[in-house]
This record gives sequence, C-alpha cells and structure tokens, in this order.
Amino acid sequence: MPAMPASFAPQIRQAAVAMALAVFLGLLAPPARSATEPPAPAQAQTRDAVAAYEAGRFDVAIQGFAAAAQKGNRLAQFNYAMMLLRGEGTPEKPQEALIWLRKAADNQMTHAQYTFGDLYERGELVPKSLEEANRWYERAAQGGHVQAQMALATNYFTGRGVARDYGKAFTWYSRAATAGDGGAQYIVGSYYERGEPGVVDKDIEQAKIWYARAAAHGDPGALAKLRSLLEEGLRAKNGGSM
Repeated sequence: MPAMPASFAPQIRQAAVAMALAVFLGLLAPPARSATEPPAPAQAQTRDAVAAYEAGRFDVAIQGFAAAAQKGNRLAQFNYAMMLLRGEGTPEKPQEALIWLRKAADNQMTHAQYTFGDLYERGELVPKSLEEANRWYERAAQGGHVQAQMALATNYFTGRGVARDYGKAFTWYSRAATAGDGGAQYIVGSYYERGEPGVVDKDIEQAKIWYARAAAHGDPGALAKLRSLLEEGLRAKNGGSM
C-alpha cells in the first residue's frame, strides 16, 4: 500500500478534528463500572462537585474536585486538572493541571491517557513527541478509548511516530469500528473492499456490511460506496446489463 487511498482522507480529517475538540472537555459524569469493580473513592463527593459544576458554581466545584482528587478519585483528578487548565473557579494553573492529569492517567483513566497523547502530539504544555504520544494513545486504546484507538490506528497507517504498519492500523481501526465509530467503520470497509496482502483478504460482502454501518451514522461517502458495490453485484448477477 504505497499511499493512503483518497477515500480515506475525509475519515482521517474527521478523526483529527474529533481529537482536537475532545482534549479539553471535562467528563462530567461518573463512568460506568462492572459489578466486580470496587466503588470509586470519594464518589459522592465527586458527584456533588459535578452537580455544582453543571450549575455554574465553579468555586464549589473546584473545591469538591480537589478534595476528591486527593482521595484518589480519578474522575475528580481529571476534572480538577481541566478546571485548573481552563481557569474555572481559579486562575489558570497549567503546570499544576498537568500533575493532576498525570495522576488521573496513572489511575487508569483512559480519557486522561488519551489527552496526554494528544498534548504530546501537538506539543502543547509538553514537548512535542510523536513517540510519546503513541505510547499514551496505546495505553488508552488498550483500555477501550475509541478516540485513542483511532489516533493510534491513523498514526500506524501514516507512519507518524511509529513504523508504518497497515496490519496494526487495521487492528485498531477494527476495534474502534466494533465499538461503533463511523469513521473507523468506513475505513474497515475500505480495507475489505480492496484487500491488503498479509493483513486481510478482499471480501466485498464484509465491505458492504461495514459501509452500511458507517452509512447508518450519516456518512454520505459510505452510503455511496455501499450503493456502488450493490449495483456492481446486480450487474454481475445480470450478466453485465442493468
């Protein structure tokens, strides 16, 4: 595969835009946990801080997040970092924000890990390093963070900070696609449409399935691809005439 197919470009751009928009948005709802996972520390305190934040009471929210963060609540650590970074309820404190963001990331909060990756990729608040960005993306991607999976897949596809590897790119695109990402579903469909030696065999039926899933997300390119493949199939069935 000497170059990225033109049909991939809009999906890659959409992924980049999504990453840029997501990086400084606080996650203001406690994450779901499995039945076997112990309750998060200071959960009630974090929940009260979330309510204060949503009510615009930033001074109360930041105090609540700070207290819960000290007790090890990873959502509080992340939201406290974001408030410090944005200067909500406090003067902007970017270096202190990085400390708490790192605590949340080390506390296995995948969005914090993804955010670190994005910061390293763009060179904001930390020295630019694509290699370091990919290390953080992989940590988040392994934990199921879909945007991190997309970022890592795209960097493997283009060879940004890692050796170009279409197989690893396909693996991570597939995981994001299975999780419901429309852009990833389009790309997986493209892989199946053309096939990739040593990675995946050409499979038009699988291509149709993934294009249909992407089209269900409102992707006009995926819908056009699906229609084209369906028409080709009908032509072949009718001996080339329609």
